Amino acid sequence: MTEEERLSEGVVLTPMGSDPEPVEAPVHTAAPAPTPSSAPAPTASPPATVAAPASEAEAPRASLPQLAQRVEFSAQRHHIDRAHLRDLGLIVPDGQVTALFEEFRIIKRQVLLAIRDAQRAGQGASAQRMLICSPLPGEGKTFCAANLALAIASEKDTEVVLVDADFAKPSVLSLFGLKTQGKGLMDALANPAVRVEDCVIPTDVGGLYVLPAGNQTTTDSEYLSSLQTTMVLERLTQGAPNRILIFDSPPALAASPAAELAKLVGQALVVARADKTGQSALEDALSLLSACPDIKLILNATHFSPSGRRFGAYYGYGE
Repeated sequence: MTEEERLSEGVVLTPMGSDPEPVEAPVHTAAPAPTPSSAPAPTASPPATVAAPASEAEAPRASLPQLAQRVEFSAQRHHIDRAHLRDLGLIVPDGQVTALFEEFRIIKRQVLLAIRDAQRAGQGASAQRMLICSPLPGEGKTFCAANLALAIASEKDTEVVLVDADFAKPSVLSLFGLKTQGKGLMDALANPAVRVEDCVIPTDVGGLYVLPAGNQTTTDSEYLSSLQTTMVLERLTQGAPNRILIFDSPPALAASPAAELAKLVGQALVVARADKTGQSALEDALSLLSACPDIKLILNATHFSPSGRRFGAYYGYGE
């Protein structure tokens, strides 16, 4: 990550004595994004009806529905460079409770609640997928995707797969200091013989997995719109209702994959940088992502909190 990218996608730090301090409330969630006037308002799926299980006397065991076999990933764990995360201003696993971690705890709670609601409404496998993007480059979408993945991985009963879907400019592996090079999502989309679970990299952070972008191609949007993509993504969560996929996509106004991925996910988080993102750019991005039934906004790089909240200070780390 270059110095320019680090500044635009990292947390702005202010000096205080000899130790830098994270800016209070660097990330805020806003209410669900308004649907653009040019796009139809999304409608929620009706709740699914769950039938009571039949007893053995009422139905033979063979006629009962069978759960899909859980798809597992490799048992080999790869080390994440904690010092590198700290240098980039990211959440450090098993580290201090910082203002940044508290902010993403709030964000993840809203995200997880939306996932459970979508699952109860019968939305299917797409309920376990979310897209994180921004209107334009440099607004912090990879920073937010990585921190949200780290925050969700700290849950006791949830797994998260951070998918690098920025095929032209992948950065997730370098962000985490992972040295592994191999096949990724695009390889599984382009070649049915490649099993996507074999491309997933388990990390030494409990519950956190990374799926690299894979080989570059000039037809990434065409692959994403193919039937193969649906089958590949469903396999990633097969038999694992507590496994969540987070897609770090290219900016919506800079490349087309974000719009294609919006059709495949249950919710999208659009990152707007407080000191950079313009209203017209944000509206255009929301229009392109309107196929997603649930769009929320994240306000990144804020320098103040109107309510005066100071997350992290209660634990002794934000003062």
